[in-house]
Amino acid sequence: MTDGLSIPDFTPEIYFAQSLEAYGVFIDRFGAVRRQFEVTVNGTLTPDGFILDEDFLYDDGEVENRRWRVSKLGEGRYQGRCDDVVGVAEGVHKDNMLSWQYRFRLDMFGRKVTVAFDDVMLLHADGIMVNRAIVSKWGLKLGEVLLTFRPSSR
Repeated sequence: MTDGLSIPDFTPEIYFAQSLEAYGVFIDRFGAVRRQFEVTVNGTLTPDGFILDEDFLYDDGEVENRRWRVSKLGEGRYQGRCDDVVGVAEGVHKDNMLSWQYRFRLDMFGRKVTVAFDDVMLLHADGIMVNRAIVSKWGLKLGEVLLTFRPSSR
């Protein structure tokens, strides 16, 4: 018998200040896989937090780039900004978990639609991070994003 799962130390600004690769999927509210994607993430430590440069490659060949600027506010609180976030993203860190809530202008049906994201990220052993994001509009669940990060092998 083991003593239980070992919970790794997790400091978001340290974890994200490296090169990461991520693999994800968007599943609609009916359980259908709508999109698969890969992300190359390059993080940089800043005096007040970190910057994430994300390069997405979707299964249909679409490419998307996103830059997050994240500030550490203290007491486990973070604030993030990127071009398509409406206002700011609010984050809370505790133990090996980081949760994020924000409104995002998402490309849907040939136009930008504002949706809500409710993310939970959990760091596991060997730098593996699991991210689940519920995507909703007017309180109605549209689907969820499941994403796994790991330190880059490239």
